[in-house]
Amino acid sequence: MKRFFLIIIIATCSMIINAQEIDKIIAIIGDEIVLRSEVENQYLQYISQGVTSSEELRCEILEDLMTQKLLIFSCKQDSISVTKEEIEQEVETRVNYYVDQIGSIEKVEQYFEKDIYQIKKVLSELVEDQFLIQRMQSSITKDVKITPFDVNEFYEKMDKSELPLIEDRYKLSQIIVKPKMSEDQINKLTDRLNAFRKRVLNGEDFKVLAALYSDDPGSANNGGEIGFVSRGTFVPEFEKVAFRLKKGEVSEIVKTNFGYHIIQLIERRGDQVNVRHILLKPKYSSTSLQNARLRIDSIYNKIKNNEISFSQAIKSYSDDDTKNNNGLLINPSNGSSTYTIAELGSSIKYLIEGLNEDDFTKPVKVESNEGSIYRILNVVEKISSHTANLDLDYDFFQTQALNFKKQEKLDEWIEKRIKNTYVELKEIDKNCKSSYKW
Repeated sequence: MKRFFLIIIIATCSMIINAQEIDKIIAIIGDEIVLRSEVENQYLQYISQGVTSSEELRCEILEDLMTQKLLIFSCKQDSISVTKEEIEQEVETRVNYYVDQIGSIEKVEQYFEKDIYQIKKVLSELVEDQFLIQRMQSSITKDVKITPFDVNEFYEKMDKSELPLIEDRYKLSQIIVKPKMSEDQINKLTDRLNAFRKRVLNGEDFKVLAALYSDDPGSANNGGEIGFVSRGTFVPEFEKVAFRLKKGEVSEIVKTNFGYHIIQLIERRGDQVNVRHILLKPKYSSTSLQNARLRIDSIYNKIKNNEISFSQAIKSYSDDDTKNNNGLLINPSNGSSTYTIAELGSSIKYLIEGLNEDDFTKPVKVESNEGSIYRILNVVEKISSHTANLDLDYDFFQTQALNFKKQEKLDEWIEKRIKNTYVELKEIDKNCKSSYKW
């Protein structure tokens, strides 16, 4: 079970639902404790996911939890912390996810048998621990690098009989056509934002205006506040302005792919900023949508009739920034340009299942962060299911080799840290085999 970053996982549902037995402290790491209920809750969660029940599994879970506690305790010693704002933002994100999945706040409360305030309280503790663990791990492994030689060496040492089966993977490119806004529509939208900006400068509360008028549902409920983020989080246009503002200052209008914004800096901490914003998204007329549809139909017919290649059409007609990378879609989960069917999501899966290499879809209307757009997808490459090999799956082995190297670094750090940390095991199976010398 010991693998890099697995140790940060504590099943959220089992943490929120009440334990069924009286708690008992079974281990102390520094000033952190491991409770029997923590082990049992996670054990039951694994069993519910199909993992075979065994005492060995309990031992592995206990050691994972002890390792988590060591990382959390070490954060306190090394002054690594998480802000209240970061925790609150993540808690809201998770609660919204539960609501989307289950249906309503009331149904979420019924499912967890707690009111929303109790759920948020438990989630806050969980999120803080997870963030601390992630930051400690990142601090420990930040200097770990990988070279092509390391990847090849890692692959050569692998037991080839245990190489995984790689699912069908797709490399996709796209042509995007966006509806156009008239100058009059743009002027009305920017005039409205400028009016909000003037009201804030005259003393009105930015938070109230954001809650009432912002088209960003994720932040509007929090007065437009986004929470502390580091460089590289925002789109470039937004980030360039956000990191130049002074505390309390309100920006001029900023245009991004999401729409038009005004931004206010709440606070800066080192290389992180916390800002609030008001976003107004373009509202396209039926005429502009129809014109976009006619335009993409024309592009589709040109490709279909071999008047132009898909690649040429991307460069000539696509309205999206991906045109600068030949239209390639980038997998957000790993940064590669390939996807499994599951990673593509149901809407794209439905469109490309059954397509072969170089096939392309008919134009479809898609709801994006920018509103309604039209898209054609092209299967640039289809890699059929196969046993993993270095030629086709270099990215996969590169990730595996990097994680292995990070795990070695983490193991080395843990062994040293244990020697300088108070550890008391109150109850542990003598037959448990530990990875570390607790």
